[in-house]
Amino acid sequence: MFRLRHLPLAAAAASFFRPAAPARSSLQAKKRKPPAFAFARTVARAAGPDAMADKHSASSATAAGSGDKHKHSNRLLHENSPYLLQHAHNPVDWYPWGEEAFAKAKAEDKPIFLSVGYSTCHWCHVMEVESFESEEVAKLLNDWFVSIKVDREERPDVDKIYMTFVQASQGGGGWPMSVFLTPELKPIVGGTYFPPEDNYGRPGFKTVLRRVKENWDSRKAVLRNAGDNVIQQLAEAMAACATSLQVSGGVAEQAVQLCASQLMKGFDAKLGGFGSAPKFPRPVELNLMLRYYKRLDQAGKASLSKKALEMASFNLQCMARGGMHDHVGGGFHRYSVDDYWHVPHFEKMLYDQAQLANAYLDVYLVTRDTMHACVARDILDYLNRDMTHPEGGIFSAEDADSLEPSGSSKKKEGAFYVWTAKEIEDVLGKDRAQIFAAHYYVREQGNCNLSRMSDPHNEFLGKNVLIERQSLADTVAKFGKTVEETADLLGQCRELLHAHRSKRPRPHLDDKVIVAWNGLAISAYSRASRFLRAEPEGLKHYFPDMGCDPKDYLIVAERIAKFVKDKIYNASAKRLQRSYRKSPSQAPGFLDDYAFLIAGLLDLYEASGDTKWLAWVFELQEVQDHLFLDKEGGGYFSTAEGDSSILFRMKEDYDGAEPSGNSVAAINLLRLASICHGEEGKLFLERAQHLLVRFAAFRSFFSSLLASRTQAVFEGKVKELAMAVPLMCCAYDVLAVPSKRQILVAGAKTSGEFDALVTTSHLFFDPDSTIIQIDPELPSDVEFWQAKNPMLLAMAQGKAPKSKAVAFVCQDFKCYAPVSDAAALERLLNKNKSKVAAV
Repeated sequence: MFRLRHLPLAAAAASFFRPAAPARSSLQAKKRKPPAFAFARTVARAAGPDAMADKHSASSATAAGSGDKHKHSNRLLHENSPYLLQHAHNPVDWYPWGEEAFAKAKAEDKPIFLSVGYSTCHWCHVMEVESFESEEVAKLLNDWFVSIKVDREERPDVDKIYMTFVQASQGGGGWPMSVFLTPELKPIVGGTYFPPEDNYGRPGFKTVLRRVKENWDSRKAVLRNAGDNVIQQLAEAMAACATSLQVSGGVAEQAVQLCASQLMKGFDAKLGGFGSAPKFPRPVELNLMLRYYKRLDQAGKASLSKKALEMASFNLQCMARGGMHDHVGGGFHRYSVDDYWHVPHFEKMLYDQAQLANAYLDVYLVTRDTMHACVARDILDYLNRDMTHPEGGIFSAEDADSLEPSGSSKKKEGAFYVWTAKEIEDVLGKDRAQIFAAHYYVREQGNCNLSRMSDPHNEFLGKNVLIERQSLADTVAKFGKTVEETADLLGQCRELLHAHRSKRPRPHLDDKVIVAWNGLAISAYSRASRFLRAEPEGLKHYFPDMGCDPKDYLIVAERIAKFVKDKIYNASAKRLQRSYRKSPSQAPGFLDDYAFLIAGLLDLYEASGDTKWLAWVFELQEVQDHLFLDKEGGGYFSTAEGDSSILFRMKEDYDGAEPSGNSVAAINLLRLASICHGEEGKLFLERAQHLLVRFAAFRSFFSSLLASRTQAVFEGKVKELAMAVPLMCCAYDVLAVPSKRQILVAGAKTSGEFDALVTTSHLFFDPDSTIIQIDPELPSDVEFWQAKNPMLLAMAQGKAPKSKAVAFVCQDFKCYAPVSDAAALERLLNKNKSKVAAV
């Protein structure tokens, strides 16, 4: 793991974090023990922005702008971020990140207290209630510090700089993040949650404030010098450059196999998941395993490919049956605290929903098991019903906490989602409740008893988190009904419970529309619009799967894309902003925003055939390269140049709960290279190669952190800790495929024959294929393809009859004779599976 070299600050830091008095034992503590400095339930598994995330159903975000009278108000009142608005009426004199705060700190020579979190973070809200709403704590902060509050979802650039410092200096991190800075923004010391008093074996927040104040008054020069040294070390660690434009031998070919081998060692064959509790859905792992399955299948290794596929499919099945899946309302919670995927942290995040929907769609395409299709639908329908802006964008998150239905004034985690056995019987009636309770493991005394980790503090006594502990066939056998009767009854029960649950106080909704996460959603809806047309005719759908026409999902994808373009993109400046809530955020778009949106728009083009989305892709890619590309060292910085408050620029490779911007960008470049002809295509390929060789030679901070936890040494090569970068490994694999399949559908886009050929092109799992649609009679298509790939346009113009559509399949450096009906195309695609070197 990357550690900061010895600094004079080290001894002082130890004293900052030594309790002034013996901490109460865990048996004395009344509350659930908060996160230590441990990195968010371990980075290797968590892969998540918030390993200890939770959510507070914060009415303050609404109240902040409602005109209600409050004892205190601060500058955050004028911000748009739901998280900042939650703190707008603290007695702390909060500033947003910006020049006003920096100037005050310099003018008064005061240290800065930087508090970073987000609106659905549980321990952020705990610290707010315990410390930031305290008049005593507020006085210390207001007298001794300049206090700055940052929403990490709006300003990931600020968050990443100081989280890197906290991880490097403390051995871990998480949110809330609490960092003390010099007036020049250099770090002094940092941590995560602090209780108000000395407790849990750590100092209380007031103790820390006093010690930082004492050290600042007596050792300013030492602290400033140490801060300069820290930033220099971190910047050097992040600044490695590639020395070649070629990926070294074996890395590209072996990346997927090496990553899969590492993941498989931790696979839970009984309960699913790549690791033990707490279990996080890390969709990039599933992407990797499916690509590994494909490579093994192409190499003719049937038994090994079957095993890889079964791992991915079984993992998704276990998650879908577990309590982490919201059986009543659709979608998934953030993670499971136990091995059974049962008791979750109840927060719901958009980035999880979008990526999981894609994972279920991929496995459905391979297995044709309709369970996976139905789960993908229930996720997408949940987003469309509960998380969508009236004009089309998708909101960020729903909280874990809410008021209890009984009318209590105290918010509680899971209150919106858990059930007593009596409630279920009252809503469903005795007969239906009996069947429902058997299927979902509902018990009078509560069901959070599967593991000691499920409910260690007895917070859910008498409560039930729905989980399918028996199959539909078992329930059918037990009650003597048919499969269809039982499925229909359970669907009716879920719908009735949903209607009843809707009357409860809802969790807080973070209604920011974040560009990057909406890019992920565009991808999921676009792919669903084509993949789900493979469902068998007559398939029945049960709530919360609404059973809509797959074509409707394409409409949703286009509405999201239009929202982003109309609301969050400055067309004249050709720049994205980070997010939208009432108006575009002040924060600019970051690498993730550009890369994730480009990926989503590429999928939208392949589903819709509308070149306006592809034209926007090329525009965005040009801007991304201008703002973030390191032309000398390879790869992309996460932030653009020009913000003096960002002390150094980072290049990230770690694929966590969200994939890294560089992993997504690498795959985007390779996809664009397969679309373009001539010098432009070569340029995209060269940039992808330069990026990948850079990361083959780069000792990533996150990867080295993981290495220290697994007793491995990450010496800068993907092959030594591939499991830290699953999607980057997929990018290497794309690069290694010598001839990717390209499918060109040409003809009248409005014809049924054209649509059928496009749909058939999507119904074979091939993550390397490119699907291009050209109507040679459409001026916009002719103009676009004449500029980007005149050879494809010539094929479409020369071979496509006006009254009919045809499909060309090109692979292994040759093109097959065009076919004009979907059945013939299906036979051709099934017959000509691409072959790769032995895996």
